[in-house]
Amino acid sequence: MSLQTEHSKDTAANRASGVILPGATIGMVGGGQLGRMFAMAAATMGYRVVVFCGDANDPAAQVACGSIIGPLDDPGTVKQFASLCDVITLEFENIPAETIARCSEFAPTYPSSRVLAIAQDRLLEKTTLAEAGLPVTPFLEVKDAESLAKAGDQLGWPLIVKSARSGYDGKGQYRVAAVTDVHEVPWDTAQAWVAEQLVEFDREISVIVSRAADGRSACYPPFENQHRNHILDVTLSPPVTSAELSQRARQIALSAANSLDVVGILCVEMFVTGGGESVLVNEIAPRPHNSGHLTIEAFQTSQFQQHVRAVCGLPLGSTELTCGGAAMANLLGDLWSGSGAAPDWDKALAVPGVNLHLYGKTVAKPGRKMGHLTATADSAQRARELVISARRRLAENP
Repeated sequence: MSLQTEHSKDTAANRASGVILPGATIGMVGGGQLGRMFAMAAATMGYRVVVFCGDANDPAAQVACGSIIGPLDDPGTVKQFASLCDVITLEFENIPAETIARCSEFAPTYPSSRVLAIAQDRLLEKTTLAEAGLPVTPFLEVKDAESLAKAGDQLGWPLIVKSARSGYDGKGQYRVAAVTDVHEVPWDTAQAWVAEQLVEFDREISVIVSRAADGRSACYPPFENQHRNHILDVTLSPPVTSAELSQRARQIALSAANSLDVVGILCVEMFVTGGGESVLVNEIAPRPHNSGHLTIEAFQTSQFQQHVRAVCGLPLGSTELTCGGAAMANLLGDLWSGSGAAPDWDKALAVPGVNLHLYGKTVAKPGRKMGHLTATADSAQRARELVISARRRLAENP
């Protein structure tokens, strides 16, 4: 794809005012589905999006106005990309923090390399949130079987042991039931590990908050998340929670965004405990999140448009639900046949109210997120029934 990017004549003035107006170029580091949906939202608002990724056929590169292809840690390629942009953001955490720091030398870059470094390290993340006074799951740093045994004495058994870095969708996580099992963790002494108290929770929720550089913020109501094999399966809105708990969860998310000085989108995943009386922070993600995909159809402002608004300094949009309820169901590579043939999408779309989003990935693998379905209805439960029914049709044999 040819790349002919011209900066707006008002770029300098826009940056000075903290506002990047439509017509400018937004840089997106990362080429996955989150970058794809961000690029599509930005384009509808009049922005040009340049994607920095490893393959010209990555999902985001397929829809962006231009792309820079190369290693994300190569200084020369970083400079080539960043020099094209008026503002820069990212779509996933597994990006070298040094790359984001380098990008910020050329254009405003959100989130900052500091925020990214915190989100990349579970131990640093939990320590930072705890020091900010936010309720987190009880944890201790461990490094080997001996330190894990001591952690069990303090936190109680069973424990969830996680690698501090490079873990997602259940990867790098191990359930240790008793002190006799501490040697079952594949210890790697080159990295830190975190032992967390196993929390008996009623449900998991996520709260997505957007925040601009001047501190303005807007918060979506909580979403309820249901997992299968450690991967998000279905998200509902609104969840079955009290108004008091929903407000408390939103306040925790806002406090997390403010304490970290996040600019853009921050998703805070939480456990609802105590029969719906309290919440504990599990993890954070400083970018659009899988659980927020239903905002595209169900909310006045999608999480992707909100991310554009936040990083560009525009007024933040309404976070109001536009229907009685909504649901999202992930489509994993397991739905594809052994020959690689795609499902018959018309079967899903035959269900009234169901919307199909595919990510443009050419290779389907078990557990790989290939797309999602959403539905709106008069209640969250009815919307869930619609997306589950539509997905079930896709799994049926011809």
